[in-house]
Amino acid sequence: AGAVMACLHEIQDACGYISEDNQKYLAKELGVSVAEIYGIITFYNRFSLVPKGKYNIQVCLGTACYVKGADNLLSELKKKLGINDGETTEDGLFSLEGVRCVGACGLAPVVAVNEEVYGKVTPSMLDDILAKYKE
Repeated sequence: AGAVMACLHEIQDACGYISEDNQKYLAKELGVSVAEIYGIITFYNRFSLVPKGKYNIQVCLGTACYVKGADNLLSELKKKLGINDGETTEDGLFSLEGVRCVGACGLAPVVAVNEEVYGKVTPSMLDDILAKYKE
């Protein structure tokens, strides 16, 4: 099991996601089923089945964030970026996902862009946050 996780991390880091071909190859090389590989990928938030944008935006939808309006933040970001949860902009710059918890409940509601965490986010702050990452 440890080898599977280590390999999945390597593939995710190298490719940005884990393709079906990579899943099949890994399953064959490690002697496990593709279903087991797929189950691990879909269980852990760290892994993705589709390419993500250069900047992956995560909106925490855990209880503390949700009651403080995180669902409104996610809706606003969908509008501003023109994509839905789990999608990537056509230019590959941004991807968007609602996640269950980022572990910063005291800063609720929270938005994370790659490793940068923004706390006590309001809809009026979103344009400034996005502007930091536009090229």
